[in-house]
Amino acid sequence: MARTRTEAPPTIRCAIYTRKSTEEGLEQEFNSLDAQRQAAEAYISSQRGEGMVALPDRYDDGGFTGGNMDRPALKRLLKDVEAGRINCIAVYKVDRLSRSLMDFARIIEVLDRHEVSFVSVTQQFNTTTSMGRLTLNILLSFAQFEREIISERTRDKIAATRRKGKWSGGKPIFGYDLDPKGGRLLVNKKEAARVRTIFDLYLERQSLIETIKDLDSRSWTNKRWTTRKGRDSGGKPFTKTSLFKLLTNILYTGKITYKDEIHDGEHPAIINEEIFHRVRLLLKRNGNTGGRQVRNRFGALLKGLLNCTPCGCAMTPSHTTKNGNKRYRYYVCVNAQKRGWHNCPSKSIPAQEIEKFVIDQVRCIGNDPGLLAETLKETRVQAKSRTKELETEKKVLEHDLKRHNAELRKLAGRLPSNGKATERMADLQDQIRIAEQRATQVREELIALGKEIIDEQEVAKTLSLFDPVWESLSLREQTRIIQLLVERVDYDGEKGTVSVTFHPAGIKALSQELEGAHA
Repeated sequence: MARTRTEAPPTIRCAIYTRKSTEEGLEQEFNSLDAQRQAAEAYISSQRGEGMVALPDRYDDGGFTGGNMDRPALKRLLKDVEAGRINCIAVYKVDRLSRSLMDFARIIEVLDRHEVSFVSVTQQFNTTTSMGRLTLNILLSFAQFEREIISERTRDKIAATRRKGKWSGGKPIFGYDLDPKGGRLLVNKKEAARVRTIFDLYLERQSLIETIKDLDSRSWTNKRWTTRKGRDSGGKPFTKTSLFKLLTNILYTGKITYKDEIHDGEHPAIINEEIFHRVRLLLKRNGNTGGRQVRNRFGALLKGLLNCTPCGCAMTPSHTTKNGNKRYRYYVCVNAQKRGWHNCPSKSIPAQEIEKFVIDQVRCIGNDPGLLAETLKETRVQAKSRTKELETEKKVLEHDLKRHNAELRKLAGRLPSNGKATERMADLQDQIRIAEQRATQVREELIALGKEIIDEQEVAKTLSLFDPVWESLSLREQTRIIQLLVERVDYDGEKGTVSVTFHPAGIKALSQELEGAHA
């Protein structure tokens, strides 16, 4: 009888992927990546009867974390998968491919779409079987758990370091050098002098763009340093973003932060707290108004502050010229401008008249102890109300973050995930990022409100300087003081009333401005 000829199994082209988190030991003739590849090749050889063949191409990521997918060899591997050059991926252990459940779900989705299997040669499973997928899910969950534990330990170590006022690492800070012994910041005298000049320039220019122009004319750039790998980094011209970060970096006052906590640092201060506080207030004001005060050509003190009560809209500064060169300034209701004068009972008001009223209100506060006490009481009520609003928003954000993270973990545990699940996970990550950013802003505002403790005697003393100082100030300086102090002015042309609302922290800001001007 003739023997039946057995058909040879189809060839399974196996790509071997290796990874090591650090570069330590990679210079050795036989390193960790070689050991991983050797184990994978031995496994593939044992499965030759099943048609497995190891591809000669090497997909080695030495010195790359498994916490993300930003790895050159992994990207090349997935590109070859999509090109149909690979039937199976073999790794030494599952965490070599990824330590993130969500990233692994994305990788598995790509493999499933191109009918590519996945094998971990030391953990004896294959994703072509349901048991293999279950085992994979369990192993990957432990891999991510291990990564999260390491992250928690790292965060706890950083927190403890920061609370002791120690430098816990990061990019070099302009104005400081890292102590060769580590753990401390040392003042770089040349850079520190430039930092102080930059703060002074911003207080003078009151504009990020104008300050950058001045820095460019001096050919000043941000900090330049050499990385551990010997590469030059930094030394780029200042941008609005990099200049803003410099001007808001509390490290320059000798402090150090951890989340919403502020601690005394071991490093010396470069900027005194008064200048830092003035810059912060100016940045906050310009952030809210777009820096309009800098472009206020005719010194409209109430630009951006004056509102028409009947129409519920802003009143914008304008002017007209009569008798050739005589300029008359006034504020006009935006609604009246757009829809006609008959739609607004306020219409317009002479600028000098309304500005004098507001200035007189400030003078009255300084001269009338009863009015001062009442104003301070009202500003404290406003601050308390704002704090309550922020605390409520903080709780909502914390609840949303807890809910989003729980859903994300639930979806990540359902391997293999489909396209909709992956899309939802990406959407959740975006929502988490946005919520975390807003939570940071809320914490910073709460800290700022908590620091604005107003001392009645101190304010009364500095407000008494208002009259002698006010007339000596330039239009720009007068505008800055009014913008710091006043939150809004409401004008009702029909009833003939004007109300002034002060910033919760405005009295404190005004005290500092007047003290600086008087000095």
